Amino acid sequence: MSRVLNFSAGPAALPEAVLRQAQAEMLDWRGTGACVAELSHRGGPFMALAAEVEADVRTLLAVPESHAVLFLSGGATTLQALLPLNFAEHGQRADYLVTGHWAKMAVKQAAPAVDAHVVASSEVQRFTSVPDKSQWQRSPDAAYFHVTANETIHGVELPDDIDDSTTAPLIADFSSNIASRPSDISRYAMVYAGAQKNLGPSGITLAIIRKDLLERRGQPRADILTWASHAAQGSMLNTPPTWNWYLLGLCVRWMIEQGGTAEFSRRNGEKAAMVYAAIDDSKGFYRNDVVTSVRSRMNIPFVLHDAALDAVFLAESQAAGLIGLKGHKAVGGMRASLYNAMPVDGVRVLVDFMHDFRKRHG
Repeated sequence: MSRVLNFSAGPAALPEAVLRQAQAEMLDWRGTGACVAELSHRGGPFMALAAEVEADVRTLLAVPESHAVLFLSGGATTLQALLPLNFAEHGQRADYLVTGHWAKMAVKQAAPAVDAHVVASSEVQRFTSVPDKSQWQRSPDAAYFHVTANETIHGVELPDDIDDSTTAPLIADFSSNIASRPSDISRYAMVYAGAQKNLGPSGITLAIIRKDLLERRGQPRADILTWASHAAQGSMLNTPPTWNWYLLGLCVRWMIEQGGTAEFSRRNGEKAAMVYAAIDDSKGFYRNDVVTSVRSRMNIPFVLHDAALDAVFLAESQAAGLIGLKGHKAVGGMRASLYNAMPVDGVRVLVDFMHDFRKRHG
């Protein structure tokens, strides 16, 4: 069997070591004689696993004790809809910085329940930059300020110090760059991330929430939609996605063993630099229009000088064992996602292919 190099934006590649461990433990997990997905989430073995995974998440991301760690079903988009229900009064304003498709989605999901105010948007620049802080129109009484740390589609990544001047709780969607570099979690009232990029499989979402924020009354809602209730029950208010939780735990442990976020920051910088060099040195054959200072290290969109070559590039790359390179329909072209599980050597293969393709079709 020969595994391909998977550059998909999500669901994305998982570390091979994690997949092999899951394979080995599939029929008999920790001597239980059963698969972890078959065991009660309230039984001793799984409860012990849940505690271990939370401890590992706290270690990997340096989560302070002031914050609760939740493992929730669904994806980040669901959490976007629940943010105002949990943290804003009816009719209250919440601030949103719009830097791409997923920031726009966060506004759309929140709008039915809150006055979703766009502080600034880079849409007129086709989401190739981040609006300068001098352009932001902040609300003095916002319930919270929401940013999208990395735009998976448009390839824009915010600096980790994007906002240090607000009294409103800072909330960030970290779905596509969590654990890719060290981040000061204490600066955020909440960070959340769908797992299917850097943390594991789709179907489970990590939420890290400052405990005082969980005390907010919010708006009328069912208990199952109340994050404080999930926190009080150790993320087991209802039956959680246990298999996904287990795989997330394996991925987190693998990242710790590999050297943690500092090591992945080094690797991701190296990988991104190689791809951007292949684009920038191609004399226009490949192009990425994102402002250099905010180019994503995780998701690199690029177009070919002749769109007629797109289908050829995709067919030849797939034949070479490189999959998931088709760009999102919103921007077209190509996109290479370089999450933590993608090894440096895998990116070298991609860059070599890009150089060879350019020689043959340039």
